[in-house]
Amino acid sequence: MRRLPLIALAALLMCCTAVATAKDKTGTGNGNRSQWTQEMLDYKHDFIAEQTEMTQAQRDKFMPLYEAMEKEVFAAHRTAREQAKKVSSSKATEQDYATAARAMSQVKVKEGEIEGRYFEKFSKILSKKQMFQLKQAEMKFSRQMLSRGNKKKR
Repeated sequence: MRRLPLIALAALLMCCTAVATAKDKTGTGNGNRSQWTQEMLDYKHDFIAEQTEMTQAQRDKFMPLYEAMEKEVFAAHRTAREQAKKVSSSKATEQDYATAARAMSQVKVKEGEIEGRYFEKFSKILSKKQMFQLKQAEMKFSRQMLSRGNKKKR
């Protein structure tokens, strides 16, 4: 249950990155994906801070840790995506498929381990109530971003 919001967020960021990349290749985007990504992360951090009612002092301590956790989770997902990309060719062997399948299934385990390590660090900064609100805010943010994407498609 704890991993669901992070999985949804990672999927959202991957989709958004893919859309930004596609726009850049066609020449219709602004060509500044890193700026867009940073704006999205800033919005997410503001949203989480607001939802958890963090003080500025808490936010100053919490956000660098949260960003570090997000980077570790993203790196774990990137590794799994790279393994999956290798088997997309018709020359993939059974061993290649096994390696990719294992990497894709282990990413959830790695994500849980990363989140568990950071949970201890977060609990030194946030109250128990805020820790609960953090998980709620992550899920709410993911739902909000997914619903915005669906509205744009319609």
